[in-house]
Amino acid sequence: MLYRKIESLIEAHLKSESKRILLIDGARQVGKTYIIRYVGNKLFENFIEINMVEDSLGDRLFAETKTVEDFYLQVSMLAGNKMKSKETTLIFIDEIQAYPHLLTLLKFLSQDNRFNYIASGSLLGVTLSQTTSIPMGSIRKVRMFPLDFEEFLYANGMNEIAISAIQKKFKRLEALDESMHSKMMDLFRKFLLVGGLPDAVNSYIEEKNIQSVREIQSEIHDYYAADASKYDEEKKLKIRRIYDLIPSNMENRKKRVVAQSIENKKGKTFNDYEDEFEYLISAGIALNVQAISNPVFPLIESTGKNLLKLYLNDVGILTGILYGNNIRAVLNDEKSINLGSVYESVVASELIAHGYKLFYYDNRSKGEVDYLIDDYDSLSAVPIEVKSGKDYTVHSALNNFVQNADYNIKKAFVVSNERTVTTKGKITYIPIYYIMFFKNGSGELKSMGL
Repeated sequence: MLYRKIESLIEAHLKSESKRILLIDGARQVGKTYIIRYVGNKLFENFIEINMVEDSLGDRLFAETKTVEDFYLQVSMLAGNKMKSKETTLIFIDEIQAYPHLLTLLKFLSQDNRFNYIASGSLLGVTLSQTTSIPMGSIRKVRMFPLDFEEFLYANGMNEIAISAIQKKFKRLEALDESMHSKMMDLFRKFLLVGGLPDAVNSYIEEKNIQSVREIQSEIHDYYAADASKYDEEKKLKIRRIYDLIPSNMENRKKRVVAQSIENKKGKTFNDYEDEFEYLISAGIALNVQAISNPVFPLIESTGKNLLKLYLNDVGILTGILYGNNIRAVLNDEKSINLGSVYESVVASELIAHGYKLFYYDNRSKGEVDYLIDDYDSLSAVPIEVKSGKDYTVHSALNNFVQNADYNIKKAFVVSNERTVTTKGKITYIPIYYIMFFKNGSGELKSMGL
């Protein structure tokens, strides 16, 4: 079984006295159902699982269920023999977005407090925004992502002792030795190929067959592109067009979405595609990085809505699209291949999975900085530059950025393939794999003494 960090969160919540119902959100195929099923069966003698998409396509038992009594009646038809005491019974409502009215019902199930509950779904951001009565105070919504790099290390046999030792090196701003660095870079490059979708990771672990991995990634990518069932045909086509444009946008110098290129129509703006962007981001299949006009803490106050970068939610899907079954492009660090967009994608997915909202800075005269994150300890923005080649110390835009007194920048990072860790002025150079230890709210940056 794959190690998932969210397992401890789910277990702690279900063991707590909280009356709020845990609601796991996330893209399809990231492992939500599997991990909830695993924890549920481990903690409860009576585990009841109901998939609302299956119900909506079949008997539709819950289609008109609006009261707690009716909900229990329908559950009893499926698993009445398992509806025992609260201490021994967990009801898992899977794919809850199929019936938006059940989101409202969660509030009353929580108040009734007869059993333990947990729910999961996708598109919950969109569904909740369209729900007439949002169960505020009754739910705890947590987003789940594909495996991050740390979880990938565990999947490949690295243990907690080794990862903890590497993390201590990171906190002390120390480099790994040559052999350990080589091993980490080898695993990092394999992560670029395999990504973090559980089916792809399991396939890689079991078979070590890149073709099998690519087939899984391609199938999920196609599914993501085709699945916009809540919209009419016209919106579906626009959603697919934007989604299909993401890899090619990554190869452009600016990398941002150009509204007029979506339908090749002049005069189109981001406002014309508001629903389409909301779908891709809320579904968890695209990660958004917003432009910042005034890069000072807190960054959210200076967001520019009309400039946006989108990344695929899984780096393995991206490398599959770009390089197919040719693993040399990634594993051998081919000089003719620019892995800049791939490196940027994996950094985006790591930071977002670790709780950061992502922003970038782009000034026509001063250049672009790849990422900006908020640091709540220093009350300042932290720029991060991503480098995939040998010239990792060349970054004039970042230099200008950190020297601007108006921005109050206290520290900045450049991540690259380089093993050594050095600090020059406000800029610290670290190996790319150390990005797995950037965790919002954990105080990691403060603990580094920067």
